[in-house]
Amino acid sequence: MSDARVTDRLEVSAHTRNLALVREFLHAAIKRSALPPADINKVVLAVDEAVANTIQHGYEGREPGSVEIVIDADHERFTIKIRDNGASYDSAKGSEQKAELDLQKHIASGNKRGLGLFIMRKVMDEVTYTSREGERNELTLVKLIRPRN
Repeated sequence: MSDARVTDRLEVSAHTRNLALVREFLHAAIKRSALPPADINKVVLAVDEAVANTIQHGYEGREPGSVEIVIDADHERFTIKIRDNGASYDSAKGSEQKAELDLQKHIASGNKRGLGLFIMRKVMDEVTYTSREGERNELTLVKLIRPRN
């Protein structure tokens, strides 16, 4: 692990076959960062959900575009920005619907979809989404790196 700043960028075409490439890219950046081992799977899960949702829903019924993943990490924060030109998502509506989600009931009902944003908010310290007409959508995921006692 390192306390040095880690910055990296990857752009892939919006196809599910590229999810493995995104995970490899993320693991390589994590190895160079100060992110504690206990947080690695959380970050990978959140990014995987975000990129999969972008591919599946952002470009659904449209010509496939690209997904850009930008990592900026230091000894305090591991930040991932996911940018795309797909359809935007109403994050306020999504957070209202998922704020009081009963996970056990949701799964027991056989519904395995619609948990991406819920999972991201549970495992990351900060989740923000911006979408402006004519600009790229940007989802920012932040995991705070807490000093060990």
